[in-house]
Amino acid sequence: MYAGLPAFTDRADAGRRLGEALADRVAGDVVVYAIPRGGAPVGLEVARALEAPLDLALARKIGAPGNPEVALAAVIDGSHPRTVINEDIVRLTGVSPAWLDQERLAALAELERRRRLYFEGRGRVDPDGHVAVLVDDGLATGATARAAIAGLRAQGARRIVLAVPVAPRSLAEAFRDQVDDFVCLVEPEPFRSVGEAYRDFHQVDDAEVIACLAEAR
Repeated sequence: MYAGLPAFTDRADAGRRLGEALADRVAGDVVVYAIPRGGAPVGLEVARALEAPLDLALARKIGAPGNPEVALAAVIDGSHPRTVINEDIVRLTGVSPAWLDQERLAALAELERRRRLYFEGRGRVDPDGHVAVLVDDGLATGATARAAIAGLRAQGARRIVLAVPVAPRSLAEAFRDQVDDFVCLVEPEPFRSVGEAYRDFHQVDDAEVIACLAEAR
């Protein structure tokens, strides 16, 4: 645990706290978009607190060879899929454009699999004209969140609020200029990992994401 950091019990606990923090900051036609898989249980609690529908921002990180936690890029699903590349990390790792494109196609295939599994033909909530509250269980490099933000903006979201329980302070400062509002409960420095902010940081599986969507409905 970070020195002095108040740990969250689990993602549900973090989501309830985020919901409380957001209650006086968002209004209007709000839709909560969680980044799966880890963001789904956080997003469920935020949606409950805001009395808003829960949907998913289907984004996927492309990790570095041999170190998948280091994000080279991220892809978000949609009628016009978008890729956000972390150019500095790509240069440091030296991966080829061909390798990156191959991984992008694989990420898109996985997002399509998840879309079919999670929604089973059910309609989605179009961000167009809505206040989109984008939720994840934390930020490490921010690549996936950047892709999700680009996707929501391209789909016409009227306002984008990024809400996460934990992020490194330097990254939090950068995101404040990229969205209409940014809410982060704890911003530790030094930052080691998102998981260290939680007592229970189990791997969220597809079944848990589906259960969160079912509860929200």
